[in-house]
Amino acid sequence: MTGNTFSGDKKVGQSMFSVPEKKLVAWGTPKIPVWLETYHLTLLTILWSALNVLFGCLARNDIRWLWLISLMIVMQYITDLFDGAVGRARNTGLVKWGFYMDHFLDYIFLCSLVFAGYMIAPQGLGFYYVILLMLTGGFMVNSFLGFAATNRFEIYFYGFGPTEMRVVFILINTAIILTGTNHFVVSVPATCLVCLIGLVFMVWRTSRRMWALDMAGKQAP
Repeated sequence: MTGNTFSGDKKVGQSMFSVPEKKLVAWGTPKIPVWLETYHLTLLTILWSALNVLFGCLARNDIRWLWLISLMIVMQYITDLFDGAVGRARNTGLVKWGFYMDHFLDYIFLCSLVFAGYMIAPQGLGFYYVILLMLTGGFMVNSFLGFAATNRFEIYFYGFGPTEMRVVFILINTAIILTGTNHFVVSVPATCLVCLIGLVFMVWRTSRRMWALDMAGKQAP
């Protein structure tokens, strides 16, 4: 960590969509209405999360409500993409508040998606959704602890980041709408296993980096 400079607003690395996203932000930020501030965009995730819960409950009786959950994922992506850009363009100064609230609400949004999945799942799979929430939340904890130790906020891994994860959720919703939920007995435990393997790898990777930094610090004069 260098001095007391906060670097939470400077993400390390790139995703597969970083280049087109930067072009979209450069084009769209000046077009955001003046009355729509950075904190409004951040707090809209509360609305998108609440609607996910509602649509998840409705999807128990009609799986096609998942289309609207996919729409909420798109809406959350748009507001999340532009909230920081609007703050920087208007010099709002809410860097630390934005970091805290933005990522806390990202977790709330994730919880709403897992809840919606639980609502449409066949009986007997609730345990796996608890595990799934723990594992997916673990990726966020790994990033935040790594940031606390290094002041480098890394959320992109091998070109895969939040945007790619949103695409995965939309594809999953589409597959569920087209194929139903009978395969959940196999696919949900398999998803938990994949997340567990990924989390173990990420923790090992981060731990090895922290170890290297500690050893380098010991050797420094």
